[in-house]
Amino acid sequence: MPGTPLDADAMAHRAAQEMFSGAVVALGPGLPCRLPDRLPIGGVWFLADSGVVGVRGMDTNTSAVDAEGDSVALIFGGAFTGLVEIAGILRGGHTDIAVLQPAQVAANGDFVHWTTAATNGLFAPGSAVDMAYGASKVVALMPHRNADGSSTIAGECSLPVDCAGQVDIIITDVAVINVGQDGLELVETAPGWTADEVVAMTDAPLAVSSDLKEMTFQVPTLEIPDKVYASAVEALKDVPEGAIINVDGFAGPGGMAHYLMVGLRDLGVKGLQLISNTAGVARVSGFGAPNIIDHSILVENNQVAKATASYPVSPSASRPSAFEKAYNRGETELEVVPQGTLAERLRCGGAGVAAFYTPTGAGTLLAEGKEARTINGKDYILETGLRADFCIIRGHKADTLGNVVYKGTSRNFNPVMATTAKITVVEVDEIVEPGQLGPEEIVTPGLFVDRIVVRPADFSAYL
Repeated sequence: MPGTPLDADAMAHRAAQEMFSGAVVALGPGLPCRLPDRLPIGGVWFLADSGVVGVRGMDTNTSAVDAEGDSVALIFGGAFTGLVEIAGILRGGHTDIAVLQPAQVAANGDFVHWTTAATNGLFAPGSAVDMAYGASKVVALMPHRNADGSSTIAGECSLPVDCAGQVDIIITDVAVINVGQDGLELVETAPGWTADEVVAMTDAPLAVSSDLKEMTFQVPTLEIPDKVYASAVEALKDVPEGAIINVDGFAGPGGMAHYLMVGLRDLGVKGLQLISNTAGVARVSGFGAPNIIDHSILVENNQVAKATASYPVSPSASRPSAFEKAYNRGETELEVVPQGTLAERLRCGGAGVAAFYTPTGAGTLLAEGKEARTINGKDYILETGLRADFCIIRGHKADTLGNVVYKGTSRNFNPVMATTAKITVVEVDEIVEPGQLGPEEIVTPGLFVDRIVVRPADFSAYL
């Protein structure tokens, strides 16, 4: 006789073994919502598509709900965000793992998220599709059989597919199955179950691993990654030659990562491609003073190969910036982007949107070489999303998890720039413990921030 199928808690315990320290994990409705209560608090960023970053577990606080609509608590350092922001996190490649409960999974990793034959083909993808296409790994946590005894795992989905080829591993109440290019492989069985029994109840070809094991339910030990660095040089010493770098700020003394800029200059890395609102005009404009630190220190050190910017030129023809001089000498390249378009290109890059149409620049030099389209009688041009290798931005406060709040207008480009980079480094005035920043005041959640540096008290923004 077959063993007893696992209960929901045991399934969640097994799924917890797929987690790792610092992982960003998106949770779909159903069984996945049981995961936060199975793991030590703080080692994983659990996300709910309702807008919660840092789900801890069930609670009676009705102001915060998970994907099921159930009340949940936040970890110390958790944050609330909006649907646009959470969709960008899910779709933009910022999640390591998505845990979902599909209605059906095919041998090639296709899945049907939420539908039944009784709905005549209507389905409800919700955010599951965003989660699946954006995550590095997709875990299907689901019963092996439906209530009528039919298999939830099939050679091909019999219902409308809303996500193609994304499932990597299936965890059911009787087995763990890997999904690979060659099909399905049984790698673990629940206690009391044999491989033959699992194969017999699966409506898809199922190979049995030569290293077949019995499931275990030990919860992993997860450490919180250390994001605090001793200095700007330490935080940036692995920036490679030719790196694409987001540089924050609207220009001027208030909102730029001056300390990080100096560290980058001192490292002397060449061939940098800067993405910024300006290309170093603070010194020669009303935004700063003649000796203020801006992009010019990198240009003067022969480190800048290209700038993508909205304001690459000085407002005064008699006082050209260091970048203008370098450009006129043929030492740098330039891509001019309107300010709003720059912000949207950054947002799209961080949110997993490849390109968008905008009317800005249509019919001008800014449209040269770009796809043009008329929509509802109005001309548009196609702009692509921007991504970066590194991002250096200025915050006001951060906690040790990387959550950031800003001061005044320094918030302008900084939050969106943080979403687009492989490694985001934040310069702040103060670092506090998790929980000392309110979940509603956090602007940049810690999942976007990799490194934090405190700006020395005696540091000056002026040379």
